[in-house]
Amino acid sequence: MTTARTSLPEAARHLSLRERKKLKTRIAIRNATYELIEEQGYDATTVEQIADRAEVSPSTVFRYFPTKEDIVLTDEYDPLAEELLRARPEDESVPDSMRFIIRQSMSMAIADDPTFAEREMKVRLRLMTEVPAVRSRVMESMSVTGRLMCRAIAERTGRDQDDLEVRVYTMGLMGALLEATIYWVEHDYQGDVLDLLDRTLATFKDLPKR
Repeated sequence: MTTARTSLPEAARHLSLRERKKLKTRIAIRNATYELIEEQGYDATTVEQIADRAEVSPSTVFRYFPTKEDIVLTDEYDPLAEELLRARPEDESVPDSMRFIIRQSMSMAIADDPTFAEREMKVRLRLMTEVPAVRSRVMESMSVTGRLMCRAIAERTGRDQDDLEVRVYTMGLMGALLEATIYWVEHDYQGDVLDLLDRTLATFKDLPKR
């Protein structure tokens, strides 16, 4: 069994004591889930088993993660994307900003947990590709995340976040990045996933400012 990270990520150091405790619980639940999946597979892993391994109640698991699929699809770096995009230079293209965000998030994850790529990222992407319930939940969560990114991209371009062009451009970007990661899994993780994501972003032009 791989030793899981138990410390808080660097990105969470600014949180209040209450928020840090909540984040520790989330990490414990997610670590327990990956351990059980590694031992017995996704379908055989139940929320009750996850709760027992994480030493919390099943209701606590559901309070933090509405579904089992959410446990493997979310992490503490997800909310940073919108914040990082807003912090990028205004004259930088959206694809270039996305390159920075992806690499920054990956660097932070690996710095916090050197086993991240093997223990978590590859397992997550494999489940996204192979398990229909996880794949379906990806599409739902991508819609929610897309709305957040629409807001940031709209601010960058001087458009309304509900503009058709903003919505199509943002969801097109997210869908393309998802497809690139699925491609990586289907090709047995050959090559550098960051290079594949760079190639994907290179197919997009910048969304013109209004």
